[in-house]
Amino acid sequence: MQREQWGSRVGFILAAVGSAIGLGNIWRFPYMAYENGGGAFFIPYLFAMLTAGIPFMIMEFTMGSRLRGAAPRVFGKINAKLEWLGWFQVFIAAVIAIYYVAVIGWAISYIGFAFKQSWGTDPNGFFFSEYLKLGGDNTPSSLGAIQSHIAGPMLLAWGITFAAIFGGVKGGIERASKIMMPLLFIMVLALIVRVGFLPGATDGLNFMFKPDFSRILDPTVWSAAYGQIFFTLSVGFAIMLAYSSYLPEKSDINNNAMMTVFINCGFSIMAGVMIFSILGYMAHQQGVPVTDVVESGVGLAFVTLPTAINLLPAPHILGPLFFFALTVAGLSSMISIIEAVTSAVIDKTKLSRKVAAILVCGIGAGLSMAFATNGGLLLLDLVDYFMNNVALLGSCLIELILIGWVVNKLPELRTHANSVSELSVGQWFDFCLKFISPVLLAIILGNNLLTTLKEGYGGYPQFDQNIFGWGLVAAMFIVAAIVNVASKPVTDVTEA
Repeated sequence: MQREQWGSRVGFILAAVGSAIGLGNIWRFPYMAYENGGGAFFIPYLFAMLTAGIPFMIMEFTMGSRLRGAAPRVFGKINAKLEWLGWFQVFIAAVIAIYYVAVIGWAISYIGFAFKQSWGTDPNGFFFSEYLKLGGDNTPSSLGAIQSHIAGPMLLAWGITFAAIFGGVKGGIERASKIMMPLLFIMVLALIVRVGFLPGATDGLNFMFKPDFSRILDPTVWSAAYGQIFFTLSVGFAIMLAYSSYLPEKSDINNNAMMTVFINCGFSIMAGVMIFSILGYMAHQQGVPVTDVVESGVGLAFVTLPTAINLLPAPHILGPLFFFALTVAGLSSMISIIEAVTSAVIDKTKLSRKVAAILVCGIGAGLSMAFATNGGLLLLDLVDYFMNNVALLGSCLIELILIGWVVNKLPELRTHANSVSELSVGQWFDFCLKFISPVLLAIILGNNLLTTLKEGYGGYPQFDQNIFGWGLVAAMFIVAAIVNVASKPVTDVTEA
């Protein structure tokens, strides 16, 4: 059966960018920059982009486009014993999708709330008590009942995702990306233009971009920069391998990879300008320092910014626009994550795309209802921490060690990428992926493991951390290994 292909280069790049650009660009990057030296953070961030982001993206685009398969098939073709890594990455994608959709559902709900500022004068109480109905007795293992007002928007997000996956690469994913990504950029630019002229906006930008060059020599800043690059680019968990497998032969790999990384990082900076302009205005209106209103993650999106929206001129326009942008950013990533899982199922089972889409989205939607409960946020927070800080970083490190050292494919991958690209990359590509990126990833992952083993995470009961954290990661490894052993060997591709 001939593999599907993207209809155009623009369609592929928009889809890849749509995967890379997600909620983290909007609520994580601005805070990371602020916390790690402001404008000075862009020096290690740029270095990380050049030495980790671009080389890793070129490597995955090359493997996917040349070996033409989802992650398990790609690693299985390189060496039959490596197929387990592909399945481990697919499992990471599946777990992330199952909880990520909850945040998209919240954003969809907040589009409606924003028209009338339904959160009132206490967005914190509204979000946690009225909307999530989070109770004091809830834990990750004691979730409470499913809340229909949360489950409904989540199912809508699943429906949109299913429609894109069901429609295929060209008719579904590419078409959706061509609508969503330009729309996202237009909405964010419109918000920047409006909030950039508000009183106090420049104060907010100064807090984010003011360089603190004393932080340049701080190893934690460099770790943060590399961590952000790996978090945001969708590498290391099956997505870019699946997307690039649909490229036509002789596609320009190097330019495609560079454009994807540059656009993603540029959007992160745009998001920072938007967020800190709003926070600066909020601090100005409340007569407090910007430092008092800075927050990251869920709190920023659903508590701090609704508070800011109450203060904005024309909140009934800017509020819905912001949450619509948040929803689009989330959906573009969600579609790519589910495609990584679906393509692996298609490769393995030979099911049709339509059947595989029904199977994957149906099971995913059912499991995701755990996050539509009273304690769904707590389970989400715990699982998300272990997926991103343990499983994903571990997957990236293992991939680099296996490809760069065990099977030593980097020179051949570089040669192939250069043979189909206008712009050639030199031996810095090998050096970055064999030495710089693995060393820094090992430091970041090692620090995360030691800290979590010593202190735990979030004050959650140790039982919950063992089951939904360590236990979940271990189970993914074990099942991936079992699937690999049970699989019919894929012919090694020694020239890959």
